[in-house]
Amino acid sequence: MLYLTPEARARVEIDRMLNAAGWAVQSAAQVNLKASRGVAVREFALKKPHGRVDYLLFVDGKAVGVVEAKKEGEPLIGVEWQSARYVHGLPDEMPKALEGTLPFAYESTGGETRFTNTLDPEPASRQVFWFHRPETLAGWIAEALRNPGAPTLRYRLRGMPPADLTGLWPPKDVAVRNLEESLSAGHPRALIQMATGSGKTLLAAFLSYRLVKFADAKRVLFLVDRANLGRQTLKEFQGFTTPDDGRKFTELYNVQHLSSNVVDPVARVTISTIQRVYSILRGESDLDPGLDEQSAYELATEPVPVEYNPAVPPETYDVVIVDECHRSIYGLWRQVLDYFDAFTIGLTATPNKQAFGFFNQNLVMEYGHDQAVADGVNVDFDVYRIRTEITEQGSTIDAGIVTQFRDRQSRRTRWEKLDEDLAYTGQQLDRAVVARDQIRTVLEVYRDRLFTEIFPG
Repeated sequence: MLYLTPEARARVEIDRMLNAAGWAVQSAAQVNLKASRGVAVREFALKKPHGRVDYLLFVDGKAVGVVEAKKEGEPLIGVEWQSARYVHGLPDEMPKALEGTLPFAYESTGGETRFTNTLDPEPASRQVFWFHRPETLAGWIAEALRNPGAPTLRYRLRGMPPADLTGLWPPKDVAVRNLEESLSAGHPRALIQMATGSGKTLLAAFLSYRLVKFADAKRVLFLVDRANLGRQTLKEFQGFTTPDDGRKFTELYNVQHLSSNVVDPVARVTISTIQRVYSILRGESDLDPGLDEQSAYELATEPVPVEYNPAVPPETYDVVIVDECHRSIYGLWRQVLDYFDAFTIGLTATPNKQAFGFFNQNLVMEYGHDQAVADGVNVDFDVYRIRTEITEQGSTIDAGIVTQFRDRQSRRTRWEKLDEDLAYTGQQLDRAVVARDQIRTVLEVYRDRLFTEIFPG
């Protein structure tokens, strides 16, 4: 049996990843730069004293970057200096995509990969799910040649003009300023807490417009909790009048609400549930509409695995906005968010510890319900609690009764005759058990007492 060193095993996985991303992997002894648009050459000898680079990346026949391979388990943070050393060591006669150093550097164990774009204003290593595709790097090179003063998104985020906040009610104006400061500083994640009803979706439309127009973000992904919220979000974008142009957002840019698993390649904003995006990444032709109408929080019971999909590579979106981000999607669906090499912005009225952790404690706006009421943005409320016997004590489905069971993920139902009693608690009601009579009782009490006890007079 052939024995491979830990680093050699890492290179086998790196080869697989590069091939999946569209790179032709070749040995230094047999180089054919015309074999593919992207070519990765193993063990390429650089000029002294730079040694050999594990992989030298070529796009359209010109050198663009390097990959430093490390054995699995070896930390990658702090080793980017090795990659930086290689990007200066190209032979003088070697054709390069840009004058000077190579712009792109990766470090990878095959299980973890980090990336540095030296074209950024303050180049810093960041974790990525996979290697970028050759056409992606070619696009970044073309942008650098076309716009040398602002060659990358991070540069453009620093050069955005002050926002025209006319007609933007508080606290959205503060949220815009704070978030754009966070983005210009290069923070990859930011959390916005705004009370329900204070205009989070309108804020998202305003931010999307700013990012697309002034930072040239190629695509924005807006994730919603359920499909019906996606339809409401689409209406918000359709109704949003841009402040400096006067036209509707959708008159200027394509916005797609995903009701199928086909992503419009020219849409600047894509609205979807996270479960549909997961379905797309899995390569499924479609998603059961019933699953799209459920909350992602209700669908997943354990972390979901995500694999690389070359049709939807991690660089597909520049910005991901996550509505209702407190609903545990970072625990159960986190890999879907980690898949994209994008800035991630969370919107929620009720952040929890997991949300603060996922967004690196970067809370750029905090606007609670009490402040919204004080500002006249929201109306205060009272709680009118309706208790029934089974909400307090639970109940039992007797043995021998034919009962309907529904699979949470597939929505398929089956009828089964119970062999023994099935007891459930009040906490399981409307989570694991649906009692239609109980729902009817609550609605009837609400109807009968609405104008007497709940809203007298």
